[in-house]
Amino acid sequence: MNKNEKRARMALIVEELKGLYPDAKCSLEYGGDAWRLLVMGRLSAQCTDERVNIVCRGLFSAFPSARAMAEAPLSEIEKIIKPCGLFRMKAQNIKDASARLIRDYDGIVPREMEELLKFEGVGRKIANLLRGDLYGLPAIVADTHCMRICGRLGMYKNGMKDPVKTEKILSELVEPSEQSDLCHRLVLFGRDICTARSPKCSECEIGKRGLCENQIK
Repeated sequence: MNKNEKRARMALIVEELKGLYPDAKCSLEYGGDAWRLLVMGRLSAQCTDERVNIVCRGLFSAFPSARAMAEAPLSEIEKIIKPCGLFRMKAQNIKDASARLIRDYDGIVPREMEELLKFEGVGRKIANLLRGDLYGLPAIVADTHCMRICGRLGMYKNGMKDPVKTEKILSELVEPSEQSDLCHRLVLFGRDICTARSPKCSECEIGKRGLCENQIK
């Protein structure tokens, strides 16, 4: 497929996923608080959103604001977030990022990519999550679901695991206004149908419409 054909296919896929998941939203339960999403985004690395949600109920109860987190004993943060894995690095990151938010941004999470990337533990995936969910900006969150599914759909070589390349390719194929919501829908679709192992191709409406390059027969 050339780029125009891929754009046309992605438009059809976007509409199909809208029908399947009309009310898709971020799986992280951050309650509209930008700082919480910043913290939860970092904790979600190599951890399920479900576990992050559970852990953060206790975390935000103990440290309910960026200032409280910045001033918290590192050992106390580590103890609470240990179930999320990589807890020592993540604890240092969220403590330092909270301090930076207060010190450099008056507690307001910025919207510019270059500013978000200054925060400890924040890469392009988290930055795009913040830009899309908080500010409604075009943003491709190239997580494992997104990379796996869009490879299977033929947008790039199946099995590619480079999030930066994935973001660049999809940002040129998906309408800007659809990008953030599409990524949330891909997460749900990846959990329900297009799973990493044993995808349910016989139940896939996208495959039934002939929109999947790598459907397992």
